[in-house]
Amino acid sequence: MNRRELLTSMSALASAIMVPEALAQSAQQITHVDAKTGGPPLQSGVVKRESLQAEGAAPGAKAYVNFNGPTRQLAALASGLVELEPGAKPHPPHRHPEEEIMIVGEGSGEFSINGVATQVKTGDMLFAEANVLHGVLNTGTTRMTFYFVKMMAKSA
Repeated sequence: MNRRELLTSMSALASAIMVPEALAQSAQQITHVDAKTGGPPLQSGVVKRESLQAEGAAPGAKAYVNFNGPTRQLAALASGLVELEPGAKPHPPHRHPEEEIMIVGEGSGEFSINGVATQVKTGDMLFAEANVLHGVLNTGTTRMTFYFVKMMAKSA
């Protein structure tokens, strides 16, 4: 069972116990980037935006991954950008073992942490500690782009 399947199973179980609406959300299409812990360490380099292919299945949400894998100092590092059309979100609020930073590069929306939503615009930033519930939603009228960096220490 991979991480995504495990998270989906855990989400469904928790939702069935706590909130029926959350159970319905766990079956939705999502756009999510799992940080990879295996393989050779990432190498220094530049990745051009035009060379990236869109990932994900959530309507109105496309992820582009620049780097994803272990480094000499981290068990996992994943970075990239997500484009959200108005009203779109990549997935329901979630939690994962990596710490994450998200920076709004274009547009506006809301970042939520532990169920508390904060309106954000270009230049605003979120930091989510490991295993803290967080999410993003484009509440604006134009496309919202945010950049993300997920990292996990080797001791985590």
